[in-house]
Amino acid sequence: MSQAYEKSYYTYADFLEWDESERCELVDGEIVMLGAPTSDHQHLVMELAYQIRRFLEGKSCQVFPAPFDVRLHPAEDDSDDTVFEPDIVVICDPSKIEKRGCKGAPDLIIEIMSPSSARYDRVVKFRRYQQAGVREYWIADPETKSVQACILENGHYTVTMYDDTNTAPVSVLPGCTIDLTTVFAE
Repeated sequence: MSQAYEKSYYTYADFLEWDESERCELVDGEIVMLGAPTSDHQHLVMELAYQIRRFLEGKSCQVFPAPFDVRLHPAEDDSDDTVFEPDIVVICDPSKIEKRGCKGAPDLIIEIMSPSSARYDRVVKFRRYQQAGVREYWIADPETKSVQACILENGHYTVTMYDDTNTAPVSVLPGCTIDLTTVFAE
C-alpha cells in the first residue's frame, strides 16, 4: 500500500490525492481495497453497459462503467467520507454528474458480485444504496448466472430474481429490458 495511506480516517479530499491506478473505495473514512476484476466480471460489465447504452441512445440519461466515483452524500468541501465505485451507474439528472463521478444517488447501480465481494455487495452496499435513495440496485452474480434486482419502494428495496433464461426490465428506464441470455453467454 502506498505511503499516502497512513491515517486512520480519510475524506474525499484525501481520496482525490491518491493514485488513480489503485482500486479502492472509502466507507466511513476507511479504505476498502478492491481486487482486479476477472474476465467474467468484465464481460458482464461490458454487456450490461452496452445494452443499457443502446437503449439510452437519444435519451437524457447516461450510463457510466467503473471507474466512476459515487458520492451518495457529497459535501461541498469534499469532507464526505464515503466513496463507492460501482461497476455501472445510470444517472438521469445531469446536475449530479461531475468530472470524476456522481454527486448524490444515481438512478441505477449495478454491481458484479465475486466470492470476495458477496457480503459487501449484499449487505453494506445494499443498505447504503437503499438509505441514499438509489432507485434501483442490481447485483449480478456470474457464478449463478443470476441478477438480483432491487427496486426502491417506500424507502425499502423489493427484490426480484432473474436468471440467464430471462429478460429483466429496468424499472427506472421504462421500456428498457436486458437480455440476460446474452449477458451470461459463455
